[in-house]
Amino acid sequence: MKSIKMFLVFLFIAIIVISLKSALYTVSEVEQVIITQFGKPVGEPVVDAGLNMKVPFIQEVNAIDKRVLEWDGDPSDMPTKDKLYISVDLFARWRITDPLQYFLRLRDERSAQSRLDDILGSETRNAVAKHELIEIIRTTKNRKPLREGLLNHADSDLKIGSLVPIQKGRKLVEQEIFTAAAEKVQVFGIELLDIRFKRINYNESVRPKIYERMISERRQIAERFLSEGNGEAARIRGDRVRDLNKIQSEAYRQVEEIRGLADAKATEIYALAYNQSPEAVSLYEFTRTMQSYSMIISDNTTLVLSTNSDLFKFLNGIKDKAYQPEKVLLKLKKKQH
Repeated sequence: MKSIKMFLVFLFIAIIVISLKSALYTVSEVEQVIITQFGKPVGEPVVDAGLNMKVPFIQEVNAIDKRVLEWDGDPSDMPTKDKLYISVDLFARWRITDPLQYFLRLRDERSAQSRLDDILGSETRNAVAKHELIEIIRTTKNRKPLREGLLNHADSDLKIGSLVPIQKGRKLVEQEIFTAAAEKVQVFGIELLDIRFKRINYNESVRPKIYERMISERRQIAERFLSEGNGEAARIRGDRVRDLNKIQSEAYRQVEEIRGLADAKATEIYALAYNQSPEAVSLYEFTRTMQSYSMIISDNTTLVLSTNSDLFKFLNGIKDKAYQPEKVLLKLKKKQH
């Protein structure tokens, strides 16, 4: 009898403990709670941290996170306004501001992430399709490019290193996506806090065109410097030819001046010698005639001349011993002494 009473006491205590355990629940600092009864929400959401009570065994506690949550979408290929396909990787931050509406429409975070995939992905496609690629790549329309040192003096007509003018820029495109998506997610009790492009890559079909454009720009730079180098080389060669011609002309002028002075001096000497001695004139005629022999007569030269010709005058004189140049030289030397 006592054992039955003890069993009933323990059973009653156990029922009370289990009932209290089922009736009491705690709400943490990072949670908010929706109480449901037979699957339907009952009462207002519990948003304050602490110990609370509910009807045991009938009502259930549904904890909902109230921290800032992240959404990280998968990279998706989409076309721009200028028909170029890019791969866009987007991320966003959001939180639950209306837990009751959130619970009724979505129930859990997995459903919320799926719905955010649809909404943010759709708005991103719409925004990208309305803007050209340069609008999405460039941060702001006021950004200035960094120019390479080789391009500091580049010609303006090449348009290398200059940025294409834009109207908005990536920040305003992100703002457009944020504004459109934030309005749509409000109906789910969600507040969209921020949205950003995490990565933008060129599609495989676009990359060859981008690389070709980069190669073309570099080729323009190379051709420009090559043409400048060729022009400078031509200028240096022209200066060299001009200086060489100037030097040669100056040298030729000096040579002719020296030769003229020498001829004048020789003529003066010959004139003085002619005035001083008839033998000197004969010697001059003899030496000039001998020089003409070496210029006119060679090993294979055949001349048919009269014996009375001027060319044979000195030869005949030598033959007859009427003219002896060594005696003329000796007489000239004696007169000089």
